[in-house]
Amino acid sequence: MKYKLIYISILSLFALFSCQEDMDYTETTSYDEEQIFSSFARTANFVTDIYGRLDYDYGNYGGGMLASASDEADYVWTTSSVHDFYNGSWSPVNAKSAIWNDSYAAIRAVNFYLKASQGRTFEGNKYDQDYEEQFVRFERYQYEVRFLRAYYYFNLVRQYGDVPFTLNVLTAAEANNLPRTSYDEVLQFIVDECDAIVDKLPVSYTNLPDKANNETGRVGKIAVMALKARTLLYWASPLFNKTSDSNLWMQAATASKTVIDACAANNKTLGSYTSLWGTESYSASEAIFMRRIGDSNSLEAANFPIGVEGGKSGNCPTQTLVDAYEMKSTGLAWDEVGSGYSENNPYLDRDPRFAMTIAKNGDEKWPTYNSSPLEIFEGGLNASPIPGATTTGYYLKKYLDASVDLRPNSSNTKRHSWITYRLGEFYLNYADAVFNYLGSADAKDATFTMSAREAVNVIRNRTGVAMPEFPIGMSNTAFLNKYKNERMVELAFEGHRFWDVRRWKEGETFKSISVMKIKKSTQGTLTYTRATKQRSWNDKMYFFPIPDLELRKNSNLTQNTGW
Repeated sequence: MKYKLIYISILSLFALFSCQEDMDYTETTSYDEEQIFSSFARTANFVTDIYGRLDYDYGNYGGGMLASASDEADYVWTTSSVHDFYNGSWSPVNAKSAIWNDSYAAIRAVNFYLKASQGRTFEGNKYDQDYEEQFVRFERYQYEVRFLRAYYYFNLVRQYGDVPFTLNVLTAAEANNLPRTSYDEVLQFIVDECDAIVDKLPVSYTNLPDKANNETGRVGKIAVMALKARTLLYWASPLFNKTSDSNLWMQAATASKTVIDACAANNKTLGSYTSLWGTESYSASEAIFMRRIGDSNSLEAANFPIGVEGGKSGNCPTQTLVDAYEMKSTGLAWDEVGSGYSENNPYLDRDPRFAMTIAKNGDEKWPTYNSSPLEIFEGGLNASPIPGATTTGYYLKKYLDASVDLRPNSSNTKRHSWITYRLGEFYLNYADAVFNYLGSADAKDATFTMSAREAVNVIRNRTGVAMPEFPIGMSNTAFLNKYKNERMVELAFEGHRFWDVRRWKEGETFKSISVMKIKKSTQGTLTYTRATKQRSWNDKMYFFPIPDLELRKNSNLTQNTGW
């Protein structure tokens, strides 16, 4: 295991991140243990740096999101490293190891903090007017960082399966001697840790009797519940639940129900779908925990359509994703009999989330400063043969701020946040778990009084969506197909699809994507033709390869099967 940071006497702090802009962040350089705990401010900075390792995906792989390594999107620039996931270039030497490195650096920092912070009284601050308030906040840090450590371990297990595990501060030699611990043991640790700390953190950091009053972006009680619930959902899923243990599905359903109930008790509700991104998204009514990115326009520059001033194109939604958006009037898929789909007008009467997520041919004011309707037909202003034009027939909207201006004389930046946990996910997680536990879409019992079908319908009835409900009496196969389609739509580009297909062990899904080719005749008639792009899949890809560098350093590490 690679540990670059934080030895017990002298440590270098992380490369600093300013994402937690409302957490009294100030830049630090390098301090030893006594300096870190010499003042409340320096201790706060150290904890903030651990938060700074939280992941988000605005294009981590050469500009490509993991959506472009799944069937949600295709990344237009062929030089991007995101294509390695399916073009044969992925290997232990090219291991995509950022999560490994960042997670273990953060875990080591937490282990160090929990040991070194014990017994600290901050004698130098004893006579500060706000000493008692600051000390209350300091005592809460231990539970925040324990959540973060559990969160980083979840990311590692999701990506690698069995992973090296420790709760101690190790020397480099000790760290590079750790074997892999079974994912069952690590997932159990995460669940137990969440149970241990859940009542130690507030639901909200407003109206607290200490200086955290004005802070946002910290881990709260419902986020701890959310981590437990997501962990149990993955543990119950086929990739990890090799014995098909129904008790794991029961625990997953219970944990997701706990999140839903806690949100209801604290006025967290499903609001407008588009409120989930934009400058104020962190305060959306269903937000449980958001990773703050700060003010920027880089996401827009990397994804606004080619042909729009400043736009470079990038992660382009696939026709595969577009086809997941059902017909609004009928609630049927485009290719089901009686759906109402028109080949000549393929975007008419679609699920409203389609227009909120995806930019299509003819869209106006995307982005706001663009004065021309999008021309995504061959030869159009935003289409081939222009280098960098969409390869799928679409451009991305979700997470992008239409009010960002990339023109040199009027450029601006806007605040961005990444959804880590939100209420909508847990209705879907609950539906997955309770369906698998009780055995049908309509089943209920004394504990689970909301059926899987009803949970999905809550999502479909959210503000501004109002899709026809899933009907009573669906077969199990019909429900599962429709549920997975709903999950793809609702959680598009939020970093779930890449992992969902893996935990379901349905990797063959990623062997191809559909794209749309649009042509315009001299008379102005548009024709739409589906095409298929092939990709490679091998079952070894359910887990990432252990980085070759780590195997060379640690003879006790073993490689994942097939790599």
